[in-house]
Formats: sequence, C-alpha cells, structure tokens
Amino acid sequence: ALSQNWWVEIVPNPPTVTSIYPYRVGEYGMMSITKAFVLSLSGLAFASLAHAQSADHSGAIKARQAHMTLYGTNLGVLGAMAQGNMPYDAEAATVAAESLVALAGIDQRFYWPEGSASGMAEGTRSMEAIWTDPEGFSAAQEALLIAATAMAATAGTGVEGIQAGMQAMGGACGACHQNYRVRQ
Repeated sequence: ALSQNWWVEIVPNPPTVTSIYPYRVGEYGMMSITKAFVLSLSGLAFASLAHAQSADHSGAIKARQAHMTLYGTNLGVLGAMAQGNMPYDAEAATVAAESLVALAGIDQRFYWPEGSASGMAEGTRSMEAIWTDPEGFSAAQEALLIAATAMAATAGTGVEGIQAGMQAMGGACGACHQNYRVRQ
C-alpha cells in the first residue's frame, strides 16, 4: 500500500516553483506589454501553422488580423500625440515606435497561406496580389520596417519627430493596403 506521501518516495526532491523559475520579478526587469503581445502573437502564428496547411485558414487570418490590431494600437498612441489629442510623452512614444519596429520585423510567412485571400476564405480582405506578386508584397513589408525604424529614431525627440514619422508610416501602410487589401 502507498503511504499518504507516496509521491515523495517516487520523487524524493520534487521541483518547486523557485527551482523551475528561480528569478524573482524585477531581478531581470519586466517585459513590456507590447513585447509580451508580440511574443504571444508569434506563438499564435506558429500554432496556426497547422491551420495554414489545411483548407481552414482561420488561424492564419486571425493571426494576421491580430498583428494589424497591434499596429493600430501603437499607431493610435503616436497619432494621438502627433495631433495633440494626447500629451506628448517621450517614453510612451519611444515604446510605441519600438513596438512598431518589432512588429514589422516579425516573419509573417505563416500569416499568408495560399488560398486565404478574400473570396477564397471568410473574414479577410487580403487580395490575391499577395500571392501573385510576392516580391512586391515583400517590398511593401520592407518599406514598413524602414518607416518604423525611422519613426523609432525620432519619436522620443518631440512631437515634430512623431509627425514626420507618421507621414512615412502612413505612406508605407497606405501603399500596402492600396495594392494588397480589398477596399471596403
């Protein structure tokens, strides 16, 4: 018969929370919320790989829409500051701009499985041009990364830096949407 503490006999030195994760909160700093979202989004992208390989592309579509939502969230902060609808905060502007760089730098290959264009899959406005013009689509993504990087360099310097960066970001976003997204 097993004793009441039978598990101690089987595992004499069971792991504890501190032995599995020995770091205390604050010891190495806290991860920003946006970085946590980016990591979660990356996990979602990899989890949706199984969906991308099947006829059901809903996981990939949800992943790319979540990615676009994160772009919008960070652009919203910067846009509000640029328009004077929110007080300028150098730290918040820098975090939002750096988050845009992180988002633009994520490998998105699993977000865009063939057959997930508008008219082929539900809940998407992606045009078939994404797959028929992959070089152009990649160039549009690269342009966004360049604009986001420029924004990150100036966002912490003042409202004028954000305003200049917003023009470039708007151009990069608009060019991609014009060529690769179905208009509403």
